[in-house]
Amino acid sequence: MSKLTDCCSNNDHPNGRRAVLKAALGITVAGVIGGVGLGLPQITYAAAMTREERDKLTPDQIIEGLKEGNKRFISGKMQQHDYLAQKRASAEGQFPTAVILSCIDSRAPAEIVLDTGIGETFNARIAGNIANDDLLGSLEFACAAAGAKVILVMGHTACGAIKGAIDNVELGNLTGLLHKIKPAIDATQFEGEKSSKNGKYVDAVAINNVQNTIDDIRKNSKVISELEKEGKVKIVGSMYNLNGGKVDFLI
Repeated sequence: MSKLTDCCSNNDHPNGRRAVLKAALGITVAGVIGGVGLGLPQITYAAAMTREERDKLTPDQIIEGLKEGNKRFISGKMQQHDYLAQKRASAEGQFPTAVILSCIDSRAPAEIVLDTGIGETFNARIAGNIANDDLLGSLEFACAAAGAKVILVMGHTACGAIKGAIDNVELGNLTGLLHKIKPAIDATQFEGEKSSKNGKYVDAVAINNVQNTIDDIRKNSKVISELEKEGKVKIVGSMYNLNGGKVDFLI
């Protein structure tokens, strides 16, 4: 898709015009026009999310925008991100719509597979997408202090951390991290070989691990639990498929 520009001046841009590449959640002009029927608001385009744009969105609209971003990723029709423009536009402040808690796996970069840009999402990554105290504090900052309205916990297929937990791997501090995944193994009802070599079993455990992480967030963070009860924050789980690139939302 060709690059679009707006009529607003920007002294940082050599032509005095800011590149108009992003709307809320990185939706293109075509996406916004097509998204009207989906209930998505028509938002002024800018190089980075503004407070006004973020505050207009509901959690459900934000989730829908993330889904649309993944569709663009799968189809190969991703936004033409002008990261320099986004950097300049967000330098004085950030107003992300969502915080994504995902695994450190190099094959599952949330910003890319959801087609978001600089300033659009907070991103927390840890092996096995678990929620320890430090991660909970980060999520509380993102939502209670910075105004994010969605917490997306994203697991993925063929997760090495899940396999390590199944195999009872012990390695320094990793041992304790993998121990936090064990409840998902116990909760997984599965007919067939319960082995790290069985991909379907690994993925079944990974799905339960996503749900356990969501439960841990609600249980161990009074701040986030209250925001959710008030309807200010929505917590949702998802699984990223390494083959094909689709993010399946578990709702």
